[in-house]
Amino acid sequence: MSLQSGLPLFLGQLIRSPQKISAIAPSSVALARRMAMELPQDRSGPVVELGAGTGKITQALLESGVTPKDLHAFELNEEFVDRLHTSFPDIHVHHNKAQDMGQLGLNNVRAVVSGLPFLSMPGSIQIAILRASFRAMGPDGVYIQFTYGPKSPVQERVAKALALTYTKSETIWANLPPARVYSFRRSMV
Repeated sequence: MSLQSGLPLFLGQLIRSPQKISAIAPSSVALARRMAMELPQDRSGPVVELGAGTGKITQALLESGVTPKDLHAFELNEEFVDRLHTSFPDIHVHHNKAQDMGQLGLNNVRAVVSGLPFLSMPGSIQIAILRASFRAMGPDGVYIQFTYGPKSPVQERVAKALALTYTKSETIWANLPPARVYSFRRSMV
């Protein structure tokens, strides 16, 4: 599958449903690969992708060594779901909300990789998604999120309430707009 082939679908969705698409362009290969670099290599197990879209990050996760049977992609846009099923027939595609992952019995998840528009979400939704993610991962999991903004995509009060710390990447200039990758972990207190 060509990593560029999702652009027409993305642009079509942006024109038809701009309120449902929070980016001006699909994630770049550089951003997708940078997110995949954050996966814990010392653990095995499932990886969850939230907001899989056209599959750019999905492809990078598979290229980094995640096996198709271990990859669970969550997406709400029906056309993107159809594309994911067609492009990646061996992964698990869930047409569900991110915060509902617990209802699917996912556990021992190695990492959650998110392309969700966290900056535009209310704190209550952020908390629901992060709680569901860390329940599925356990205490040593990592939640990987990219953002276009200059500060953490997780509200400070949310990070404090959930005892999360983070590291952030360098700016990925080869993305439109430029982005950073944040990796959130539970504080070991």
